[in-house]
Amino acid sequence: MSAHTITLGCRLNFAESETMRALAGEDAIIVNSCAVTNEAVRQTRQAIRRAHRESPEKRIIVTGCAAQLDPDSFAAMPEVAKVIGNADKYHASAFSSEIKVVVSDVMAAPAPPVAAGFLARVRSFVAVQTGCDHRCTFCSIWQARGASRSLPYVAVRDAVSRELDAGAKEIVLTGVDITSYGGGLGPLCQRLLNELPLLKRLRLSSLDSIEIDDALMELVAGERRLLPHFHLSLQAGDDLILKRMKRRHTRAQAVETVARLKAARSDVSIGADLIAGFPTETEEAALNSLKLLDDCDIVAAHIFPFSPRPNTPAARMPQLEREIVKARAARLRQVAAERRISWLDSLVGATQTVLIENSEKGHSDGFAPVSIAGTKRGDLGAATIIGRNDDQLVGIFE
Repeated sequence: MSAHTITLGCRLNFAESETMRALAGEDAIIVNSCAVTNEAVRQTRQAIRRAHRESPEKRIIVTGCAAQLDPDSFAAMPEVAKVIGNADKYHASAFSSEIKVVVSDVMAAPAPPVAAGFLARVRSFVAVQTGCDHRCTFCSIWQARGASRSLPYVAVRDAVSRELDAGAKEIVLTGVDITSYGGGLGPLCQRLLNELPLLKRLRLSSLDSIEIDDALMELVAGERRLLPHFHLSLQAGDDLILKRMKRRHTRAQAVETVARLKAARSDVSIGADLIAGFPTETEEAALNSLKLLDDCDIVAAHIFPFSPRPNTPAARMPQLEREIVKARAARLRQVAAERRISWLDSLVGATQTVLIENSEKGHSDGFAPVSIAGTKRGDLGAATIIGRNDDQLVGIFE
């Protein structure tokens, strides 16, 4: 029997959680932690305490990025039986060891085995790489994940094939920085689509816009099996703030990338990560990020109030008052929500291909949430959108 898992954070974590389940045994709960913000760490601790209250007979094993960065603080929690680092979490010996803290140097770790897992049984996340070679000043994930390491193509192909054979109708390629995949993300996608006829729906997780290669852009233009929602790691819309973040693109380059994507395929939808209240951010800089929502036609914004992470350059920069950070994040969220509602309303009356994932709910190719009464998990087809219910479109299959 397999362990129960509680997963926080990114899609990569979900894939990895599925891979780890068989290693711990049914008497355990694995909490796969996130460290992208201070709030994510707080939620990890909250999840640990809740799991222990609800299942006091189970061993709580904590792994993931927060565990890698600060293992001793999690080991000190009375609810926690074991802490396992990111470099060790694929090894059965780490779970069976009597040592409470098993955390080795992630910077020296080889590429992990392919991680793949279902979140909703019809959509499967397949990890193609982990780690990151960039050093954005706000980010500690490279310290938790190590250098960028790509998995061999054959291993990725075989993992995708297994998920399709197991019933997945949509594959999501995921990782920490998938656009850094060795040999290029575009060529990887081309090979998968060419060699796997069962692969009818391929989706990509978050992309670094400056690394989108020509091969991927060709697929956007000519391959309908590559689904047209692209979530970009933009972070800010002001050039000085981007420079202080040590991002590798300018505002103009981000706008140009979106223009190219939309020129290549008319139904492309754009999501993005944006940080509000980065150190030294002026009101003018904040407004530049706000305007980026329009300039990049962002309809799925993930807004993060800046959170100073330990041992990062941004934590040592002059900080804004927390009330200013919160207010700017709230303003970004409000405008982003209004843009999203306008986008959803624009789809009413249209025909959208929809994959039902759970409880009569699913997503369109452009990742608009759609509910269709009377459907079951795995249903896929063309749907007429007849209305909107809050942040959910309502449709009927044709």
